[in-house]
Amino acid sequence: MPTVYEVGKQYPDPEYPERPLPMSRHETSPTALQRAGTNQRPNPCCFCWCCCCSCSWNEDRERAWRASRETKLETIPNCEACSKPTTEDVKGWAQSFDKLMKNPAGRNVFREFLRTEYSEENMLFWLACEELKSECNKQSIEEKARVIYEDYISILSPKEVSLDSRVREGINRKMQEPSPHTFDDAQLQIYTLMHRDSYPRFLNSAIYKSLVQSVSRSSSES
Repeated sequence: MPTVYEVGKQYPDPEYPERPLPMSRHETSPTALQRAGTNQRPNPCCFCWCCCCSCSWNEDRERAWRASRETKLETIPNCEACSKPTTEDVKGWAQSFDKLMKNPAGRNVFREFLRTEYSEENMLFWLACEELKSECNKQSIEEKARVIYEDYISILSPKEVSLDSRVREGINRKMQEPSPHTFDDAQLQIYTLMHRDSYPRFLNSAIYKSLVQSVSRSSSES
């Protein structure tokens, strides 16, 4: 059974509080002291195929620090369900952007990278357009088209994607009678933007390089 693997515009960085230094294993947090002698919390580690072990030793302090770094984007929706990618899959993503975007695991990893660049809305918009194109019910088409417009086309949205005036004018006309292909021109423009702008940086990112090393190591050990 497939497993759900967790695997965006640049906003000016506001002033954030200094990130807390990790506690050593010999230090004891106030939370741990309160729990001492009762239910001792285990120290689990989370493993993911796209990153190394992330220990929860400092999770209370880390959670507080992350809370201070909220972006303008809304809570990030769940990633797509997918199987663990093979070594061939991961290496194939470097050969073609099309291969990356046709693979659910590849989209998840690329989306994680876009999140670090504050441009995740590009992938979210592209996925929303794909979902709209698979819709047949007229009422559902109109509702989904309205949501996509409000979330990614409206200049009032914090997740507005970058489109030229010609494409925007076309969308405004088509929204009078939405169809599954209302956003086709916009989707192609964003796809091209991700391909030309974000994809080359993704291939040189620590996220992708770490994943390549991880799947290669797993393959050699099996």
